[in-house]
Amino acid sequence: MTATRKQHSTKRHTRRKGPAAPKAAEVLYVAFELSWNEWKLAFAAGAADNPRLKNIGARDSQALLREIAKAKKRFGLADGALTYSCYEAGRDGFWLHRFLESQGINNVVVDSSSIEVKRHGRRRKTDRLDAGKLLSMLIRWQQGERKVWSVLQIPSVADEDRRQLHRDLLELKAERTQHTNRIKGLLAGCGLAVPKIDAKFPAALVELRTWDGQPVPPELQQRLVREHERWQLVDRQIKDLTSERARRIRTSKDKTVDKVRQLLRLRGIGANSAWLYVMEFFGWRRIRNRKQLAALAGLTPTPHQSGDSDHEQGISKAGNRRLRTMAVEIAWCWLHYQPGSALSQWYQKRFAKGSSRQRRIGIVALARKLLVALWRFLESGEVPTGAETVSWKQGLLTPDETSAA
Repeated sequence: MTATRKQHSTKRHTRRKGPAAPKAAEVLYVAFELSWNEWKLAFAAGAADNPRLKNIGARDSQALLREIAKAKKRFGLADGALTYSCYEAGRDGFWLHRFLESQGINNVVVDSSSIEVKRHGRRRKTDRLDAGKLLSMLIRWQQGERKVWSVLQIPSVADEDRRQLHRDLLELKAERTQHTNRIKGLLAGCGLAVPKIDAKFPAALVELRTWDGQPVPPELQQRLVREHERWQLVDRQIKDLTSERARRIRTSKDKTVDKVRQLLRLRGIGANSAWLYVMEFFGWRRIRNRKQLAALAGLTPTPHQSGDSDHEQGISKAGNRRLRTMAVEIAWCWLHYQPGSALSQWYQKRFAKGSSRQRRIGIVALARKLLVALWRFLESGEVPTGAETVSWKQGLLTPDETSAA
């Protein structure tokens, strides 16, 4: 009996030590660390492999494909093996993602702020370490650990192109403000001021006199005239873009512009906010629920709880900053133009009698609730409770034009 048990035990032991089962699927993993002059690529076929690191010239797509083919041979993979890749979102945008997808490579674009980092002392950072870190996280993500990072939704080329008008308009307005502040600052150095900067500024500049009755010094006058010429250029471009946007809203048959017109039906929503909301957010993003919507806008709270310490750190600000800024501005407008709505009454009841800080906290909460209400209005046509609606053409008018009408 003892000898028989030993024989069976030996057989079972032999079976355990047999060759490993073949891989279910051959996969190559690729991580990109992108810079302006050079790209660093990290390759592996599994979590246990030492990464194969290679450098190629930036934006050299043919060299990239050659390195992928070499990596498959290096790891003993078939030419048709699946390839998964990733890179961090940044200056290079989404063209690389589209190229990789066109080559049959499964790529994800990662939100760099969502990548976990060690907090022990000073953190070492090199392109080599970053590429290896991305590679290991890509393998973990593909094996089911979906919380290791956040993956971005990729807009189509057309959706991405629609964002150019309002983004350019925002930057031009900021640039015009810079020119205005510079002109006013230069005049303040002489103890002078003008009520507003407009096309008549050069004529007004000649008439200005300093404290001792002297005109503005000639060199300073020339600098102010040059600054005003730059102001005029930017102001003209702003007017051209504003006119182009209004023309598209009035005449375009694009379904995306239909959403802009739908938002303009709500009193208090103007062309600036409606266009930005749709082109930046509602026109192409796939939004599953209100929590995801608030997170994408960076309007979610960030609690901090540790032992007896429990406090709120404010909103996350991890989402789209343009939409978040506009959402807060529209929340203030909503209180003014929609005082009878349920959202305005909720704010008035809960925050209006509080301190300035409490009112600012409340307006962020109102912005989040209003954003969800606008999303539902676009998706199902559900008008926010108690809100007034107008013709979308009236919503397209400026405040001065509205009061005149």
